[in-house]
Amino acid sequence: MNFISWMIVACEIGFWIVILLGLITRYILKFERLGLFFLALTPVIDLILLIVTATDLYNGATATQVHAIAAIYLGVSVAFGKSMIHWADERFVYYIQKKGPKPIRKTGYAHARHSMKGSLQHVLAYIIGAAFLVAMIFFINDPARTEVFLETLKIWALVLGIDFAFSISYFIWPRPEKA
Repeated sequence: MNFISWMIVACEIGFWIVILLGLITRYILKFERLGLFFLALTPVIDLILLIVTATDLYNGATATQVHAIAAIYLGVSVAFGKSMIHWADERFVYYIQKKGPKPIRKTGYAHARHSMKGSLQHVLAYIIGAAFLVAMIFFINDPARTEVFLETLKIWALVLGIDFAFSISYFIWPRPEKA
C-alpha cells in the first residue's frame, strides 16, 4: 500500500475515533460542548485527506484508483457525515447508555422514502467527489496522468444509477414488516 492508501485508512479510522470520542465525551463524561467539538472535527479529517491527495498529484504522481477513492471518500463523508453521526448517536444512546427508544427498522413507504433520501445524498456525494476529480483533471492538465479519474466517474455514475433503481424499487415493492 502506498502513502495515499494509508492516509485513506487513517482518515476513516480517525473519522470513527472522533465520533466515538464525541459520543463518549457527550454522554458518559457529560461534557456536551467538548463532545460537539470532537464531532465537529470530522470535516477537518476530510480536509487533511484533500490536502495530502492534491499535494501528491501536484508533485507529479500519476493518478491511481487510490487517488480517486480519496475523492469518493471526501464526497461520501461530506454528504453522509451528518446522517452517519446521527446513526451512531442514536445507537450509542440506546445500546451503550441503555436510554432512549430502540432504533426502528424502517419498513413500507417509510423505508422507501429513507432509501430515496440516501440516494439523493449519494447524488450530493457524487457532485462533491466529481468536482474534486474534475478539478484535479483540470489543474494537472495531463490526460495520461488523470485518465483513471474519468473511468472512476463512469463507474461511480453506474453505481449511482443502480442505487436509484433500488430506491425506486422500494416504492413498487415496499419492504415488509418482520413477522
